[in-house]
Amino acid sequence: MTPSRDWAGQAGVSYVEALVAVVVLGLALVPALETLQVAFRGSAVQADVVLWQQQLASRMEEVLAEPFASLEDAALAAGSESVPSSYSDAAGPPDRVLVFLSGYDGDNADADDDPFTGTDPGLLWARVAIENTPYELTTLVAQ
Repeated sequence: MTPSRDWAGQAGVSYVEALVAVVVLGLALVPALETLQVAFRGSAVQADVVLWQQQLASRMEEVLAEPFASLEDAALAAGSESVPSSYSDAAGPPDRVLVFLSGYDGDNADADDDPFTGTDPGLLWARVAIENTPYELTTLVAQ
């Protein structure tokens, strides 16, 4: 008896099938790796945002812990809601935290729709921001 040369009944993967499988995997891996790259870049940006949010919350808590009279004096010294107060970081470092303090017109008694004119006694506006970023916290402080 001679061995049968019938290859049709044998199981296995041909060279062409293996080559097609490798090409398909290669084509599928490119977008997957690009997605991972974008995710890693996004996580670095997100880490900065989380750090800035923590800095803002921490500084706002420090400001709100100050006596109202000290905040009022700092607001008067700044003179405007757009001028950083003495509670701000010194100029120079990156991620500098700026603190803005101003009197606030909560009841709009002067009817000019500007909350920073005709201010109410015992009411201050406080804003804490990271310089050159859109990140900030704003609140009102009452005596």
